[in-house]
Amino acid sequence: MALLFPVLRSLAIALLGALLCVWIRTPLPWLIGPLVAVALVSTLHGGLASPPGGRQAGQWIIGVALGLYFSPDVVREVVRLGPWVALAVAFALALGVLGSWLLGKMVATDAPTAFFGMAIGGASEMAVLAERHGGQVERVAAAHSLRIMLVVLIVPLLLNAFDIHGLDPYVPVAREFSWGGFVLLAAVTGGAAWAMRRLGSPNGWMIGPLLAAAVVTSMGLTWSSLPVPVVNAGQLLIGIGLGTRFTPGFFESAPRFLGAVAAVTLVYLVIAAVFGWLLSAGSGLHWSTAIVATTPGGIGEMALTAKALQLGVPIVTAFHAIRMAAVVLSVGITYRAWGRWKNRRAGAA
Repeated sequence: MALLFPVLRSLAIALLGALLCVWIRTPLPWLIGPLVAVALVSTLHGGLASPPGGRQAGQWIIGVALGLYFSPDVVREVVRLGPWVALAVAFALALGVLGSWLLGKMVATDAPTAFFGMAIGGASEMAVLAERHGGQVERVAAAHSLRIMLVVLIVPLLLNAFDIHGLDPYVPVAREFSWGGFVLLAAVTGGAAWAMRRLGSPNGWMIGPLLAAAVVTSMGLTWSSLPVPVVNAGQLLIGIGLGTRFTPGFFESAPRFLGAVAAVTLVYLVIAAVFGWLLSAGSGLHWSTAIVATTPGGIGEMALTAKALQLGVPIVTAFHAIRMAAVVLSVGITYRAWGRWKNRRAGAA
């Protein structure tokens, strides 16, 4: 009962934020509205809480919605782009190394905190790795929360301001809603989420349903679409989950550190935009799709940006999903190699 009222307050504030953004016609109103409203009230001692399992439910909904774009033709296109996806993964790892170096130059911090705080990976996975290597978990988690929030706010609003939308449209294969098909889709994708979590997969509540829905769709099966209100609810739940990370002491705990993280994130966005444009020239992707596909944000947030602006949704989803998994699996090795290089450089000096 003690949790009920903070959850209800969060839902009410998130809904008001979403409706306000719908009214003023911002991009991604059901994600940006709840995120900003909940984060603002939460930092002002609003006593808010995310619904238990709400973020996971939101990830499941968005994962299924994205998986419905993967027609057989789209799957063939993703396979064709394999070498370019690998290049994007290498770029993300290199960008994280650059970011950690810049952060270390701007503010005093230990190596594992700087490295895992600026790595382009999931917040929870990077925090675990930082703790394993002696880093400051709270700062790493805060760095990722701030980076994701800045990317979510800047990229969609900037693209929308320059009228960049509808340049690379894709549509879900399943167009009509069916109760029987929806139940079957929910069972299969829910089972995939459970299996991925049992295997310890990062972001399993999104990756599992995404993969399952993509496999079903690529086989030509169109069980059911997801109604727009369900997709909106998924975005709202993710927005609440992100917004409640911003506690009253968030910006007071290490203001210089967070200021440096914000500055490095802006550098990330500029470099990633240039890289995305160059990648589009070699891969044949539309430049707008390539830029969103290589932006250093989370898989769900960037895929939703592509969906809202009609910028190559399945391509963006594939790039970010593969990047996220590859970074989580290889970032520890990269950190150790980076440490050895620093030690050799220090010894040579």
